[in-house]
Amino acid sequence: MNPALWLARAATRTPEAPALFHGTDLVATYSALDRDAAAIGAGLVAKGIGPGDRVAIFLSNSPEFLPILFGIWYVGATAVPINAKLHPKEVAYILTASDAGLAFVKDADAFPEASIPLIEPNGDAFSAVRATAPLDAPQVMNPDDTLWLFYTSGTTGRPKGAQLTGANLAAMSLAYLADVDRVDPGDAALYAAPMSHGAGLYALVHVLMGARHVIPNSGGFDPAEIFDLAAHHNNVSMFAAPTMVKRMVEAARVTGTTGHGIKTVVYGGGPMYVADIKAALDTFGPKFVQIYGQGEAPMAITALSREDIAESTHPDWDRRLASVGRAQSVGAIAILDPDGEPLPPGETGEIAVKGPIVMAGYLDAPEANARAFRDGWLLTGDVGHLDPDGYLTLHDRAKDMIISGGSNIYPREVEEALLTHPGVTEVSVVGEAHPEWGEIVVAFVVGTATPEDLDATCTASIARFKKPKRYLFVPELPKNNYGKVLKTELRAMLEDQRGA
Repeated sequence: MNPALWLARAATRTPEAPALFHGTDLVATYSALDRDAAAIGAGLVAKGIGPGDRVAIFLSNSPEFLPILFGIWYVGATAVPINAKLHPKEVAYILTASDAGLAFVKDADAFPEASIPLIEPNGDAFSAVRATAPLDAPQVMNPDDTLWLFYTSGTTGRPKGAQLTGANLAAMSLAYLADVDRVDPGDAALYAAPMSHGAGLYALVHVLMGARHVIPNSGGFDPAEIFDLAAHHNNVSMFAAPTMVKRMVEAARVTGTTGHGIKTVVYGGGPMYVADIKAALDTFGPKFVQIYGQGEAPMAITALSREDIAESTHPDWDRRLASVGRAQSVGAIAILDPDGEPLPPGETGEIAVKGPIVMAGYLDAPEANARAFRDGWLLTGDVGHLDPDGYLTLHDRAKDMIISGGSNIYPREVEEALLTHPGVTEVSVVGEAHPEWGEIVVAFVVGTATPEDLDATCTASIARFKKPKRYLFVPELPKNNYGKVLKTELRAMLEDQRGA
């Protein structure tokens, strides 16, 4: 399966349909977008790129991103999208590890030691590539060919390249239609989150359905810009991290907007706290769907439907809002004990996933692959439980679980309790080494609440042994480029305190 075939078919079916916008300006119809991708593909062939080769994309969200991505696939090559906010040294590692034969980069001068061709979208080399006579048709690819080499965030070491195949991306795209949301030609995908990750992956299903693609002029996330673009284009869908949703709610409440023109916000990539999704519903209405996935099984492990999120009269509403939904159509999930045996509903263990959504494995990493797979199951490293109705609730990453006095404590449960206090804006809970208890619970808090307030809040809703032993008040929590709190940095802060 080659997504470039989807683009070529959309161009044949509706050649004059609007395809790509930069802000409110039309950049390309479907026929023009397809021709652009085919020309870029031909330019890559002229530079020696062929089927199976790897081409990196180190760019911010821009109108060139999609033509480049589909141009790579036109050749039958593998795309290696890279987070645009990474340091050049981190990018250089990925270029080497992926054995990329060419890279599209925003600034070639940042890589003076590069041994491969580097093409800047605004440079003469890109103009020459783009001006090449287009290829006649996309390369036919096998379902098990790697299309997207997805590099993990590397928060626990060097990033690893998850090999996502044509079958993986097809399963993900079709699951979107079956389990997440309907897509019509009049819809518009808005790319406010990085296109190198989840937002870009969702471009495929919108190309398949002949929908519009909108790149914000800012190239990123700005709530006011999102509201303006949604009102202009209408029927806008977007992928957002929970922190982005929270910022949209805050901005909307200041300006009084209701998000007119927004059709769907698919959120994922981090914990969405119950209080935050309730606030989003109050502000924007039933426009939200949650998904759970990983780079190793992108976007399609579970989904919490629009109906589940909005059904406030259901007796289990709060519990379902705290979950990440039920298994999507293209896979199976299980909860495993430390020996790899499945656990019954209600029991907590490691979440495992199986099916056509699961990567082919990490590139050139046999030891990592041996750790990641067991009896055909991908071990996600996340801890959770299934309820009798099939709803999956995440507790935490396995490495984030706190063991205090022999008892397991899941930080998210404590965080949920603390966030019910109106004086808490953000919170993150980690474990700190302790000579008697093994670990104690420490909460990093952004807000105005006092320790006494927070103790009382915890006492009212969770067991006493889960209550933080210390509260550290900070102006903000450290986050990565996707809005995930960096608990490694919080633990380092605790270590520094201990050393001092």
